[in-house]
Amino acid sequence: MRGSLFLKIYLTLLASLVVVALAGAAFLQASRDDEDRGFYGRRDAMLSALLPADADPAKTRFVLERLAEAFDADIAVYEPDGRLSMAAGNPLPPAPPGDARRHQHGNPWRNFSVRLPDGRVVAGHFGAPPGFLPSSPLILLALVAGATGLAAWPAVRGLTRRLERLRRGVEEWGEGDLTRRVPVQGRDEVAALAGSFNLAAEKIEKLVEAHRILLANASHELRSPLARLRMALDLYEAAPSSERKREIVRNLSELDALVDEILLASRLEHGDPSGLLSESVDLLALAAEEGARQNVAVSGEPATVTGDHRLLSRLVRNLVQNAIRHGGPPVIVEVRRRNGMVELGVRDHGPGIPEAERERIFEPFYRPAGHGEAAGGWGIGLALVRKIADRHGASVRLETPDDGGTRIVVTFPVERTA
Repeated sequence: MRGSLFLKIYLTLLASLVVVALAGAAFLQASRDDEDRGFYGRRDAMLSALLPADADPAKTRFVLERLAEAFDADIAVYEPDGRLSMAAGNPLPPAPPGDARRHQHGNPWRNFSVRLPDGRVVAGHFGAPPGFLPSSPLILLALVAGATGLAAWPAVRGLTRRLERLRRGVEEWGEGDLTRRVPVQGRDEVAALAGSFNLAAEKIEKLVEAHRILLANASHELRSPLARLRMALDLYEAAPSSERKREIVRNLSELDALVDEILLASRLEHGDPSGLLSESVDLLALAAEEGARQNVAVSGEPATVTGDHRLLSRLVRNLVQNAIRHGGPPVIVEVRRRNGMVELGVRDHGPGIPEAERERIFEPFYRPAGHGEAAGGWGIGLALVRKIADRHGASVRLETPDDGGTRIVVTFPVERTA
């Protein structure tokens, strides 16, 4: 139920205070007899010294009045037979019979009765208790516990209120409001938890938004090959031919490649650990293999990087296919070492890419302005290139050579050695 954490913390604190108070009272009560005996003994010795039996009555009265004035007390001296001998302040009732050495009238801090060695009894009543202590240690401990409980209320309530706000924020976020964030207050563990939640919520929101955009773009891109495939099937049914059959196979291959790239992008987005980045890959040999498949020139020097052979093959293939599709011949692939790094460059001699679009071409399914449906967009190929490069600790940049065209360079760290 709401507020249960606050009640649990606060009641636990109060219960701890009660236990401490009771334990303290028990300890004080157990040790009080010994302490009282010491105090009463010193008190009795002092009174015996100040009121000797053979003292002059005038001196005894003087001492008695000084004591009464110093302690704001009423003090009386009784003879052994109970008769009042002398008094300072208001008269007191006669001392009770028997040994009055430890007798206390009511409040022990304000009343006392002491039997002197000669049989006389000194009785006193303080106008106010000496010092500030209450009459019972248990009352003192109760006051301390009550003050601590009152002081702890705002602290405990503030802590649980922040936890309640965090809980409400998590509930609203879980109900679908992915933009929901919780306030970060203070510098304690609750604030750290709120900050961690906000960071995780932001990452998930971006991931969900990226998947939404990917799904929308993929749905759009799938329409063209599906429409061509439907038309090719209708034409093939009307008049079968090998050319129309090849068109059907080509469209199916395009669909298969697009779906494969979408699945690969999704796995990379989730950090799919299936590809272990621990293989030694000869980047020049990899580029030469892809160059032979695509009929493009490959040059450079042998260079080994650490990574996943399958992913690196996809990176090189996408770069080459992008240069062939959107650039112009000839397409040149080059592998070289520079400044302790390994660079893979793929260059075409096409019209180049406008400055404003040099970063956007790495967005999935980016379609430049003025490109119609027939021209098509950039697909997901370069977006995969960047994701694969990031996965291998590499960087991707776009260059514009002086003699025209476009050159995309992927810079890898050298192979890690054990």
